[in-house]
Amino acid sequence: MHQYEVAVLYHPDLEVDLTKAEDRVKKIITDNKGSITATDNWGKRKLAYSIKRNEYALYVFYRVELPADKISKVEGALNITDEVLRFLITKLDLQAIAKAEAYRAKKAEQAAKRGEQEEQEDEEG
Repeated sequence: MHQYEVAVLYHPDLEVDLTKAEDRVKKIITDNKGSITATDNWGKRKLAYSIKRNEYALYVFYRVELPADKISKVEGALNITDEVLRFLITKLDLQAIAKAEAYRAKKAEQAAKRGEQEEQEDEEG
């Protein structure tokens, strides 16, 4: 099983009832022996250019574990799903993700040290 990120742009009229469309996409993934590990809903955003006369879309990102041979079937099913304006499936680079998280942790540690130094200077001054 490989890990992928699936970015889906839903039709903006689905903002009120997005659950049916999400359930359909989740069913497509699970029917192809995949599993969704995380979901990130960004909500309604303006598009850079209009797609099917829509200026806005609902952005939802899924982290998915899926066999590599099933990707083309998922793409085919998403292509014919009416609620989906666009989608993009990318393979996750786990090394880059780990490196970014380590960098964030290092930055947070440095910020905490600076905060402690400022507190000590305030007490001395």
